[in-house]
Amino acid sequence: MLSSYRQIFAAPGSLAFSTTGFVSRLPISMTGIGIVTMLAELRGSYGVAGAVSATVAVSAAVLGPQVSRLVDRLGQRRVARPATVLTVLAAMALLLSAHFGAPDWVLFVCAAGMGCMPSTGAMVRARWAHLYREDAAKLHTAYSLEAVVDEICFIVGPILAIGLATSVFPEAGLLLAVLFLAVGVVLFTAQRRTEPPVHPAAGQSGTSAIRSAGLRVLVLTFVATGAIFGAVEVVTVAFAQEQGHTAVSSLVLAVYALGSGLAGVAFGALKLPGTLGQRFRVGVSLMAVSMVPLVLVASWCTGVAGLVALGGALFVAGLSISPTMITAMGLVERLVPAAQLTEGMTWTTTGLAMGVALGSSLAGLVVDHAGAATGYWVPVAGGVFAALTALAGGRWLRTDAEATPTEAVPVGHG
Repeated sequence: MLSSYRQIFAAPGSLAFSTTGFVSRLPISMTGIGIVTMLAELRGSYGVAGAVSATVAVSAAVLGPQVSRLVDRLGQRRVARPATVLTVLAAMALLLSAHFGAPDWVLFVCAAGMGCMPSTGAMVRARWAHLYREDAAKLHTAYSLEAVVDEICFIVGPILAIGLATSVFPEAGLLLAVLFLAVGVVLFTAQRRTEPPVHPAAGQSGTSAIRSAGLRVLVLTFVATGAIFGAVEVVTVAFAQEQGHTAVSSLVLAVYALGSGLAGVAFGALKLPGTLGQRFRVGVSLMAVSMVPLVLVASWCTGVAGLVALGGALFVAGLSISPTMITAMGLVERLVPAAQLTEGMTWTTTGLAMGVALGSSLAGLVVDHAGAATGYWVPVAGGVFAALTALAGGRWLRTDAEATPTEAVPVGHG
């Protein structure tokens, strides 16, 4: 298994851009929770805190694909660095405004400015695609690695943000996220020899990657998938609180990410049958089915035993996440022209982020009115919608290679 991963790092500079990409990606998992924790501590209002955090997510959904579109046209270094400067300035303004008690509307203005944060995850994957576009097996392994890196980010990031904000000072979590972003992007964009070539004509005609029907299917599926993630996080915290062990919720959620990370490591070394579209539909369907046990556990189990059982159910549920995400990135690489690859990948993460915001909001409402056990029906509904969307849009998920008489998309090593 490890030999598959060693092979992808044989390319000069690959370890450097993947490592620095990890540092610059940590803020994605730290920013939202860092804002919520900071404002809850300073303002004593989760309502304002959640709304400001949601403003960042909405702004990123609007601005993120446009920043990535410029990356495809002008290059990663020329766009990512100025975009990072703007994000850092907006974040510092938010930190100062929160610290000195500025009016709430100022917080929202600053949060909106943070939406231009560059999508380092998409840029890292674009570099892998540039290196291994003609070697589908190595590209599959590289995408698997990055899916695992994403999971590590979402395990480590929130722990750092919450821990610093509650034990050092309220602004510490967001401040560290800003530092990671600035240092990470500078180091990442300094890796010039692995930067993909620019495509000056990309986007000049006004044509966006989202015009691809297959990409639209993926984005809509990712909105539903993001709703699963957002809802699971909120409801799990609520369930732990109902059992009198709120602090344990972070460990239970870490088990969820652990299952996904382990599955991603294994998936990167496997050669599986079927096309990318078929594997994506199977993965999304398994993700939907894996949500049902959460309802059963929350309804039938209580106390510490209930939290242990919930952790086990979440671990199993996590096993389908990374393989599905890895396959989705492979589909984007096949469905979207190389000149629009960064933008295409950013659209999927945008859909995911919007889904997280939607799922967490809906789950919060259901928990407030009917309790945590009922709240787990929200990720079940999200899973069903994701599976139906993937199944209904299956014909648009066929790639050119899959239309040939023989299968031309190998995805791993034997």
